[in-house]
Amino acid sequence: MRRILSLAVVTAAAVATLSSQGKFSGYMFGDYYFNIARGGSFGSLANTASSGAAPGTTAMQAFQFRRMYFTYDNDISEKFTSRFRLEVDQAALTSNAKIGTFVKDAYLRLRTIFGTSDLFFGIQPTPAFEISEAAWGYRSIEKTIMDLRGVVASRDFGVSLQGKLTENGMFNYWAMIANGAGTSSVENDKYKRYYAHVQVKPTQTLQATINIDYLSRADVADPYRPGTKIENGMTTISAFGGYSEGVISASIEGFLQSTSNGYNDGTALAGKNGFGFSLFGSYSLQPDMAVLGRYDYFDPNIDTKVAAYGDIRHYIILGFSWKPDKNVSVIPNILYEAYENAALTNIAYDASVTMRVTLYYVFL
Repeated sequence: MRRILSLAVVTAAAVATLSSQGKFSGYMFGDYYFNIARGGSFGSLANTASSGAAPGTTAMQAFQFRRMYFTYDNDISEKFTSRFRLEVDQAALTSNAKIGTFVKDAYLRLRTIFGTSDLFFGIQPTPAFEISEAAWGYRSIEKTIMDLRGVVASRDFGVSLQGKLTENGMFNYWAMIANGAGTSSVENDKYKRYYAHVQVKPTQTLQATINIDYLSRADVADPYRPGTKIENGMTTISAFGGYSEGVISASIEGFLQSTSNGYNDGTALAGKNGFGFSLFGSYSLQPDMAVLGRYDYFDPNIDTKVAAYGDIRHYIILGFSWKPDKNVSVIPNILYEAYENAALTNIAYDASVTMRVTLYYVFL
């Protein structure tokens, strides 16, 4: 008992010391969900893992915490700041099916290394959809399309530069070199991912971004030409445009991803090209109430050969947000995901429909 009390005192003292030096923050979101409709062959769909549909069959219902964040930000000095963030995620289950925890952010920031540019080192956000996610504003409901479909990871381990291209902030840039392995701290090869991003803000209500990244990878063997190695790198180009003024916001985001020799069409290796776009927005009925909507189109392989069919997704989100407190949101929402008929067999898949009540709250 004394040891427990001593540990508690030491922990409390450590937290108090950290609090005096930096800032803690944290938020959580979860739901009660009910699957209104789900096809019996849902689990056999191509790319099921990236589906926006909630898990389970028709009439499956559950309470769940989908995400929890605990963050510590510290100004080490006038030049250096740092962030350490833990994520608790039900998708990151431990070996005994407990909710898993991992390091989401761990980076050091050097302010104004030159001009208006800051240098970041460590596990940090990637440029691809940081701005569009902020414009969407409802991460508690769903990830943005590139995050949801696994097009680009939300985090990577590397070094980046961020700053203004013009003094008035109309043009800004973000460049990054990283492992290309997400939040993993272990790199098993020499290949890296290279990111470049430009943001344009002509007014306070309008903004646009364009991103390009290249993931270098080892050459792969060509099964149709024994002894031949061919390129397998992946290039992703994406763009975002958003408008927000007063009670209304509306945005569009799209991407094209090309993997060299990533598709075996049965006679040769060919480039695999994925495409998707997302339309989303919200309208505030009053300061504590808003309606929101979104439509995503996603095709991971746009090849015209029949074997490449059967993987298109149409994803619709509708919701109503109520804030009984500035740090608490209750959001009833409905998810609808429809699927292209299966390739070759032409089997039709039923759409997935899920009703949820999402609770989001800031606890620190």
